[in-house]
Amino acid sequence: MKSTTVRRTTLAIAVTAALTGVAACGAGGTSGGSGKEGKAAGRGVTHVSPLAALRLAAASTDKADSARVDMTVSMGSLMSMKGSGAFAWGDTLSGAMTLTYTGGTVADAMRATGTTSMRARYLSDAYYARMSDQFAQQAGGKHWIRYGYDDIARLGGGSGAYLKDQMQNNTPNQSVKLLLASGDVKKAGEEQVLGRHTTHYHGTVNVAALAARTSRTLSASQLADIKKQLSRSGITTETVDLWVDDENLLVKKSETADTRNGTLTTTASYRDYGVEVSVMAPPKSDTLDFKALAASRGAGAGAGAS
Repeated sequence: MKSTTVRRTTLAIAVTAALTGVAACGAGGTSGGSGKEGKAAGRGVTHVSPLAALRLAAASTDKADSARVDMTVSMGSLMSMKGSGAFAWGDTLSGAMTLTYTGGTVADAMRATGTTSMRARYLSDAYYARMSDQFAQQAGGKHWIRYGYDDIARLGGGSGAYLKDQMQNNTPNQSVKLLLASGDVKKAGEEQVLGRHTTHYHGTVNVAALAARTSRTLSASQLADIKKQLSRSGITTETVDLWVDDENLLVKKSETADTRNGTLTTTASYRDYGVEVSVMAPPKSDTLDFKALAASRGAGAGAGAS
């Protein structure tokens, strides 16, 4: 495999693992609750405090099974991307998405591999990215790249451990919990979103404190490393907007943060709660482990993943 192709491909997939992992797995989600009980609770959303309303939305998520997700991600001149798929959550998060890069240097890097679109699968122990036929021709005939979360943690230092923690443990309502953790929540109005009446909530999150508040498994030293990474990225705060419908279901979320690479903006919308989601690992015969790519260009390959 040509070194330039490996370099570009690894960069693209590393950025994909970081950004889509955070955007998709950390995306605000909702419950599949419905019926009279959900509607009765939902009618009270606009008559309680914003914090209480979001607690209802967060609690309903604990009973959720799955949902379809549509999202967009942009980060300065580095990338713009859109994705669509479905996720299920329970003990672990699993799902599948189709990701299309629409601009930026990551799209250019992907284009060099023969496509700007790829399929992604999220399982309990790894993230998989399906590359192009052109890539496969230079990778021993293998189309899929496997990112083991343990490998991401080892290669990415504290930030890699944080990414592993988020991809394995985040439920789709993390934006709700994120805003609750901030303590800075305001009702911003009532709007029609995707044909549903919603209440709009807005707040600001201290990103450096977020890792400590949402992490289940990171050590103090890993959390300190994360704060250093966030500082180097220039991120200090993140604004979050959530739209919750009358059944306590999150219809849409938007998050924005300034980084040294430009403004990072993610949006996601949610529908079809309870949809069936079945995700399996790709055939081993068609899968190349990320460690092999990292070894082909040196141990530093994984550092860019965060």
